[in-house]
Amino acid sequence: MSVVSQSNSQDGGGKGLRIALGAVVGLFALFGIVYGVDYALTKGDVPRGTTVGGVDIGGMTPEEAQAALEAGLGDSVNQPVGVEAGERSATFVPAAAGLGIDYAETVSQIGTEPANPFLRLEGLVSTHEAEIVSRVDDAALAPELERLQGELTAEPADGAVTLIDGRVDVTEPVNGQELDPAQLRERVTSDWLDPAGVIVDAEITPPAIDDAVVEATAEGDAAAAVSGPLTVRGRDDINGVIEPARMGEVVTFIPVDGALHTEINTEAAQGILDETLAETESEKQNAQIAFTGGGRQVTPSVDGVQIDWETTLDGFHDRVLGDGDQREWEATYEDDPATFTTEMAQTATFDQTVGEFTTSGYSAASGVNIAKVASVVNGAIVAPGDTFSLNGYTGPRGAAQGYVESGIIINGRAGEAVGGGISQFATTLYNAAYFAGMEDVAHTAHSYYISRYPAGREATVFEGAIDLQFRNNSEYPVRIETAVGGGDVTVRLTGVKTVQVESVNGGRWAATSPREQRVSGDDCIPSGGAPGFTTSDTRIIRDLAGNEITRETQTTVYDPQPIVRCS
Repeated sequence: MSVVSQSNSQDGGGKGLRIALGAVVGLFALFGIVYGVDYALTKGDVPRGTTVGGVDIGGMTPEEAQAALEAGLGDSVNQPVGVEAGERSATFVPAAAGLGIDYAETVSQIGTEPANPFLRLEGLVSTHEAEIVSRVDDAALAPELERLQGELTAEPADGAVTLIDGRVDVTEPVNGQELDPAQLRERVTSDWLDPAGVIVDAEITPPAIDDAVVEATAEGDAAAAVSGPLTVRGRDDINGVIEPARMGEVVTFIPVDGALHTEINTEAAQGILDETLAETESEKQNAQIAFTGGGRQVTPSVDGVQIDWETTLDGFHDRVLGDGDQREWEATYEDDPATFTTEMAQTATFDQTVGEFTTSGYSAASGVNIAKVASVVNGAIVAPGDTFSLNGYTGPRGAAQGYVESGIIINGRAGEAVGGGISQFATTLYNAAYFAGMEDVAHTAHSYYISRYPAGREATVFEGAIDLQFRNNSEYPVRIETAVGGGDVTVRLTGVKTVQVESVNGGRWAATSPREQRVSGDDCIPSGGAPGFTTSDTRIIRDLAGNEITRETQTTVYDPQPIVRCS
């Protein structure tokens, strides 16, 4: 009995296996039939799930797919297309960029349904966007690509910190980026119909002054600078104050090697503080001498008091960036004694000529101006160490002061203006100071040579722009004496003679030829022109025993005087 039972069990198991195998074989057979039918029906069709520019052409014949694309995408060349690269974006219109669609080639490159059954199955459950094949007009595309490259490329912008109206103002840093032009062209021409737009890789270039640097400066030095006023206590209960609202005039933050350097302008700070503290100072006044009625009248000297700004602003950097305990302190004052005292004025002698010069030849109108300025300057005292300024001493030289129109040089040619002729007086004064051994502080030669003046040793002036200045570097005061008449103007510096001066001219070289100018208008003054040249002058200063003290050479370049034709 046990043998028969075992045999029945084995027969039942074998039968179940045969049924399972038969089912599998049947399924494969059915799948094969379905696959065969599907393959036969879709052979040569576009793969299922295929889209181009969002148009579904999956399962269509190539002819149907081409027609569908033409119908669905015909106007797409006129629609703006977005391009994204890193942190920037731009748009272009395909038609304007010379782009179109090669429908036949696009469908051809997509191909047909694959034989692989798994790829066929994938097409039934998903979609994929196929690239188009573009027609490209390179002549139209090139400028559009150049424009896109420019809009999508950017230099990094550093962050910045400034102080405005007592607050800390921050300019956020901005990343820059660069694109590969070849990739931009490839993506634009292949992806312009992709519904997702054209996406181009960008290489991000960070700025040197980044968020961390900006934040550290804003919360550090900048915040400290505007944390409260800076107060300098002066005399007579008068204070100089830099309020936080004006701290931006004093403190700036300069980018240096990837950091923001705090720069503190003590000169600007001094100017702000001195707006009120100047009241606590007094200017020195040198003694003045007037010779009237054969006698001497002396205006006494007065010593001055000035703020010693170097000492007062010592450690100013730390005060600006420090806490409240350092932001208020005392001004330091120093005496500023007169350099030409009452006693000096009472005993000063002016009976020696220390420098003298005469020039000749001027028009009647120029003579009026020369006589006027000479009378103003006559009797001026230049104390030891002081600097004489012709413009500063005379003040305005206009019609209101009695000056008239006369010849000047303007724009390289002859013209007329009120005060013309003053340059002849300036040249005469310059030479008198030259031979007195005075220090040349400022002088300007004429643009072209005027024959009545010594070459390389003359000067012009212009109110508010060009000045003549010399410094009395001797131990004695000098007095300026002037005389005008008979076509001559003479300037004499009197005092105590301590030096003798020799002038050595270096000749002329590098001649330049004049050019012709045609000028219209009633104010035109014709000229035959004159060549330009270069010259030099050497001043040798010796003591009264003949020992050389200094030797100095200066070079002057004269432009050619133009040939002016009036029309």
